[in-house]
Amino acid sequence: MTQLLRVQNFTVSNDGIAAGENQTLDNPFGLDHSGMFEWAVGTAGWPNRTDPGGSRGIDDYFTRDFSHNIGAEIMGRHKFAPKGGPWPNDEWQGWWGDEPPFHTPVFVLTHHPRPSLTLSDTTFHFLGGEPADVLDRARDAADGKDVRLGGGVTTIRQFLDADLVDTLHIAVTPFDFGSGLHLWESPDELNDRFHHDVVPSPSGVTHHLFWRK
Repeated sequence: MTQLLRVQNFTVSNDGIAAGENQTLDNPFGLDHSGMFEWAVGTAGWPNRTDPGGSRGIDDYFTRDFSHNIGAEIMGRHKFAPKGGPWPNDEWQGWWGDEPPFHTPVFVLTHHPRPSLTLSDTTFHFLGGEPADVLDRARDAADGKDVRLGGGVTTIRQFLDADLVDTLHIAVTPFDFGSGLHLWESPDELNDRFHHDVVPSPSGVTHHLFWRK
């Protein structure tokens, strides 16, 4: 059974930026990202929704599909913590609270390993190494299911450069940030290696779907 490495619901601005260069505890994305994720938050399938309603349609489909057949996640250090370098201690438990949304093993890329951390049904493992080696670890933990590559930008580019990504879903929002961490200058940059479909949504977001040729 083939285990895919999938990028899902990764959101960038119209000029290809997903985060600023200076994350802080108060500003995890390093830029004013208000409105950037409304395409997902406003859907009926948003997992944190506490009131009835929400939109249906293509945005809702992708929101509901986020965890389908996912057995593990790989993420970069900055998706777990605001700063790099040695861990000052093991007290920091990530951005995600006591009930992280992953519900799978998560492999956090870092040059400074620390003991694994379990919160609810999610265990975070901290490791370095080459992308292919990390992917092997994640696939072993995924129990036959696919692995999600959760970001951020640097991590996705690292795995793309290693030619390890099988599918991508990138949501392009109608915002321009001007500066920050770019996933691409143009989505057509990936067309040499991937089939590429473009699906506009009434929300104003454009969904770009890529799958390996």
